Amino acid sequence: MEDSLLILLASFLAGSINAVAGGGTLITFPTLVFLGFDPVSSNMTNTVALWAGSLTGAYGFRHRLRELGSLVLPFFVVSTLGAIVGAVLLIKTPSETFKELVPFLILFAVLLLYLNEFTGKTFKGIAVSSRFALFLQFITGIYGSYFGAGIGIMMLASLALSGINHIHTANALKNLLGFNINLIGSLFFAFSGKVVWSIVPVMVLGFGLGGYFGAYISQRVKASLVRAFILLWGLSVGLFLLLR
Repeated sequence: MEDSLLILLASFLAGSINAVAGGGTLITFPTLVFLGFDPVSSNMTNTVALWAGSLTGAYGFRHRLRELGSLVLPFFVVSTLGAIVGAVLLIKTPSETFKELVPFLILFAVLLLYLNEFTGKTFKGIAVSSRFALFLQFITGIYGSYFGAGIGIMMLASLALSGINHIHTANALKNLLGFNINLIGSLFFAFSGKVVWSIVPVMVLGFGLGGYFGAYISQRVKASLVRAFILLWGLSVGLFLLLR
């Protein structure tokens, strides 16, 4: 019961943070590893449950999606292709190899969070090739299906390159694309034999409630405060796993 409550709380916090800023996987993934689950199983289980938060987050921003028009389809297509590649890579990655990669993946996600403000300010208002933005989104799809921590920040960067600079409009598409990436990964991982199905309902509930809550309060809480918390959390976890 205590483990289920901890997983529910971690999933709720992660869903809320993902809807607002991104990086929520830095909470749920270490929580599952702390409770004794295998890193690969933890990552796949997290992805299988994560779609709920992205879906409710997108619903919370649904009125903003109308502003995007024809931009939605190309980003949706490249996200799908990238997610397929990332899912196949994770399935074929040995557990021991993944354990060695985990600290670096977490620290990489922390770096993305740290550079987010710089990236947004640098590219704001600059017309950049949409092909490069779509390529970046393709890479984001691969990384998101393979590990996931920090993809919200990567997507906000690719959307900024396409000229989508309004944070709430970008968050609307970010959540929709995140739902797509996680759903594709889930379809692959469901048949891998490594998903811990017993905790999936708890995580789906937490992610779902957190995603909608995060979308609702996003205009009332400074995203910078959330990012600061995730930055400290992710840095601590990454260094712990790297040095242990």
